[in-house]
Amino acid sequence: MLDEIKTLSSQLAQDPDSLVFLRLGELLRRKGQLEAAHRVALTGLERHPHLADAHDLYARVLADKRDYERAFDEWDMALRIAPTHVGALKGLAFLYFTVGDLAQAVAHLEAARRAAPDDPAIVQALAAVRGGGGAPATGAAAATEEVAAAPAAAAPLEEARVFAGLEGAQEGLLLLDPSGRVLGGGLKDPHGRDVTDAVAAYLAGVSQEAARTAKLLDFGAWTGLAAEGTIGHVHLTPPTGNALLLVVRDRSVPMGRLAILAQRAALAARRWLERQ
Repeated sequence: MLDEIKTLSSQLAQDPDSLVFLRLGELLRRKGQLEAAHRVALTGLERHPHLADAHDLYARVLADKRDYERAFDEWDMALRIAPTHVGALKGLAFLYFTVGDLAQAVAHLEAARRAAPDDPAIVQALAAVRGGGGAPATGAAAATEEVAAAPAAAAPLEEARVFAGLEGAQEGLLLLDPSGRVLGGGLKDPHGRDVTDAVAAYLAGVSQEAARTAKLLDFGAWTGLAAEGTIGHVHLTPPTGNALLLVVRDRSVPMGRLAILAQRAALAARRWLERQ
């Protein structure tokens, strides 16, 4: 984790407008370096005031510092920007639970479940808050806070297990959660340098924004996004409501072929996630 923090810090110093601050702030928060996480999150928010994930990160740090009133405002702002932002819904559910408003906690968790139906942690938190399975109040609080802090508790996926047997499984495939945390795969630039974390940070929140844009345009649910580059092509698709898949190939691969590869990779990722 220390090496990743150093790498991300260097990237952010070189490009202050980079979205790597999302990943960096979260890593610092998990490590308990709350003051450093606070500075990173606040600076990032000042540069990206209309990014829901920036408000979500800042709210997480504030909640860890027990500044619940300001955390509430930040999560509320995140929902104003992206009404189905899962992290903000989980965070508000936790805050409502801490003040004993179980009805609102359940309502926000239900909204989170509708936005991310494949997230088992939300179901577990709902059961705990409702007292399902005889869970004690302390267990409910822990479960709700865990959901608010997700996806930190999720174990990383192994690329070989997720994409085993797929064409080009060893590179050019990247599986992420909505906050930009790498779940599986990896990417390298044309010079062979690992750019996995940098790309993941830039893609944080893309799935929610794509879904929101499609909804505003009345296009229905979004299923994929493709782009052509001068060196290669990329294809984005959501294998589940709580994950994002990026497939990268050079220009020798036609866009139609790339779409097929993305569908196969998405199916493999979906099956793996369902088994979890």
